[in-house]
Amino acid sequence: MEFIKKAYKVKGEAIIKNLQKRGMEGWYFDSREEAVEKIMSMIKQDDIVSWGGSYTIDELGIKKLLEERRISVIDRDKAKSPEENVKLRKQSLTADVYLTSTNAITIDGELINVDGAGNRLAAYCYGPDSVIVVAGMNKTVPELSAALGRIRSDAAIPNAFRVNAQTPCRFTGKCSECTSKDTLCSQILVTRYSKPQNRIKVILIGENLGF
Repeated sequence: MEFIKKAYKVKGEAIIKNLQKRGMEGWYFDSREEAVEKIMSMIKQDDIVSWGGSYTIDELGIKKLLEERRISVIDRDKAKSPEENVKLRKQSLTADVYLTSTNAITIDGELINVDGAGNRLAAYCYGPDSVIVVAGMNKTVPELSAALGRIRSDAAIPNAFRVNAQTPCRFTGKCSECTSKDTLCSQILVTRYSKPQNRIKVILIGENLGF
């Protein structure tokens, strides 16, 4: 484990340098506790906060901390109907701070994401004043060409179970690049630069988080 931690740190430091070249800020932390402290320090009391579907954010317990601090949130999970859920997803694009993870991140600092509805990708591109991306080092890939392979083999199937999507991969264990009505892979986004400068902030954690 010690050797893995050292490898994660070396990779993390390289990614952070490359993020800076791409107009993004980055931080590396050995543990989730340090990372959560940093994330909460980046959120002001009068901010309105929202998030995309992210198991990583759930694992870190950030939503509970926001509630304890009485930070205003836009929470689609509290929607009472599908129509309200859609409305809240749209409202989240007006949040001051948007919390999310990434499906993959290259050593060169590119963020690769695949989405079903596209609301998370929309927030990456435009809308929230600040986008805080939190990722375990298990999300790193050497280059862009390896990103989709990682997403399709490591992320798509557990995500299908997480949201109860009836996609072929859930039953075969293999991505078939489906066009199922439940597909979670409707759109693909590569974020290679942040405009405005430092709007996207990346927190890397030297642990395996999410999928």
